[in-house]
Amino acid sequence: MVFGRKNKETLPSTANSVAPSEAGTGRTVNADQTTAAPTRGKGGLGGHEKFSFGQWIRLWGPDLITMALMGALGLGLYESPPAPSRSFPIYFEDGQIVYPEYAYPMRKEVVPILLAAALAFLVPFVFIALFQIRHKSIHMLTATTMALVQSLITAAVFQVFLKTLIGGFRPHFLEVCKPNILPGDVPKGNGFGNIMYQRDVCTGDEKEINDSLESFPSGHSTAAAAGFVFLSLYINAQMKVMSDYRPAYWKQIFFFAPLLGVVLIGGALTIDKFHHWWDVAAGITIGTATAFVSYRQCFASVWDFRFNHILLSKRTSLFLHHPAGGTFARFPYSLNSTAPDLALESNGSTGGLINEKNEQHQHQQSSTVGRGYDAPFSREGGWGHGVGDSGAPGDALRSGERALGAGAGGLAGGVGSGLTNGGGHGIGHQHHGVGGAQRQEASGHHHGLGGARQEELEVQRGAGVV
Repeated sequence: MVFGRKNKETLPSTANSVAPSEAGTGRTVNADQTTAAPTRGKGGLGGHEKFSFGQWIRLWGPDLITMALMGALGLGLYESPPAPSRSFPIYFEDGQIVYPEYAYPMRKEVVPILLAAALAFLVPFVFIALFQIRHKSIHMLTATTMALVQSLITAAVFQVFLKTLIGGFRPHFLEVCKPNILPGDVPKGNGFGNIMYQRDVCTGDEKEINDSLESFPSGHSTAAAAGFVFLSLYINAQMKVMSDYRPAYWKQIFFFAPLLGVVLIGGALTIDKFHHWWDVAAGITIGTATAFVSYRQCFASVWDFRFNHILLSKRTSLFLHHPAGGTFARFPYSLNSTAPDLALESNGSTGGLINEKNEQHQHQQSSTVGRGYDAPFSREGGWGHGVGDSGAPGDALRSGERALGAGAGGLAGGVGSGLTNGGGHGIGHQHHGVGGAQRQEASGHHHGLGGARQEELEVQRGAGVV
C-alpha cells in the first residue's frame, strides 16, 4: 500500500511493468495505477518532481517570514532589561548572608550560549544531511531542516519571554550586584522591618546585573533540548530503534547520545553556577515540548514506528493557492495493509482504476509493500522493502482480530476514498467520482479479510514479511 499519488501527467506510461529499482518489492508502475515507484521526500513538493526554488519559496515563504518575525521578537526581548522589580534581603542581624546560594563567584561559562545554540542546530542538521545519502531527497532535507529550525526558534522565544517577564536570581547575583549595604548596618530597605532591598542598592555593572536577574529558565538547556531531542526522535524513526523487530544494540546508543548532550550542557550550567537545577529542568522541558510538536508537524507520527519516518505533505500556503504537484490532501492512517491507496490527487480528483492483471499482483504483494515512499534510512528488519502496517504498538488484539476489525470498521478509507463496508465481507465496493468509475478492492475481492486471505496474512506475518 502506498499512501501518496502523483499527477498522471508526471508519470511515464509503463503499463504492467515493474520498475528496475523495485524488483522484488511488488511495486508496479503503470498508467492506470499511480502508486508505483517510491515517492521519496514528499516534504511539500512531493514525488520525484525536480526541485524548484521558486515554488519552494512560495510554499515555505509564510513560514520563513514567521520565523524571521519570531527571531526578531526574541532578539528584542533578549536585549531588553528584565521587567520585574524583585526584592531581596542581604544580611541577618548577626551579619550572615541570608541567601548564600546567590553569593557564588561569577565564573566563565563552560559552554557559551552561542556555542550551545550552534551545536543545537548544526549537530542535528549534519545527521539529517548524512541520512540523505540514502534518501537522496532535497525535499526531505529542506522540510526536516525547517522543522528543526521551528523547534529552535519557538523554544528560544518561549524561554526569552519567561526570562524577561519572570526571571530570577542567578547563583552569582550578589557577586555582580555588589550591594552598598554592610554587615551590621541598620536596615533601611522596605517591607517588614525594612530588611528587603531592590536593585537600586547594587553598584556593579548594569549589564551584568540585568543578566543576573534572568536566571529562569536556562536558555542553554532550552536550545539543547529543542535541537537534540528532535535529533533523537529523527534517529528513532529513521533507524527504527523502537520498532517491530529487535535492532542492533548500537542503535540504542545512537538514540541516547543526543539526550546525553542535553544533560551535559544543562549540567555544566550548575558547575559554572550560571543556573540553578530548576532553571535547567524548565529549559529542558520547554525544548523537549517544541521538539515533539515540531517533529509531529513534519512527520506522520512521533512514536508509531509504522509512520514516524513518513513526511507529511505541505500542499498550499498563503503564496501558493494551487496545490503543489504530486502531493495529497491528508495522510490516511490506514490500518489495513491490503487496501491500495485511495488518497486524493493534488488536483482534487480520485485516482484511476487498477486493471485486472495488476489486481492479482496487488492482492499477492500488498501486505509487503508497506511504506512505498519515504522509506526509513534503516534497512534492518526488512524496512528497505517496506513492511505491513496492520495492528498498532500496544494493541492487545491478535493479528486476525486486528485485520477483521479494520475491515469491519472501514478504517482504511483514506482521504476522500468513499469506502463502504461490504456487509461483513471486509471492504466492499468503492465509487470514485471520475466518470462514475467503480473499483473493487483487490484485498477483499472474494473473501474480504477472512478465509483464504486471512490465512495468507497469518503465513506472511509468521515469516516476518508483514
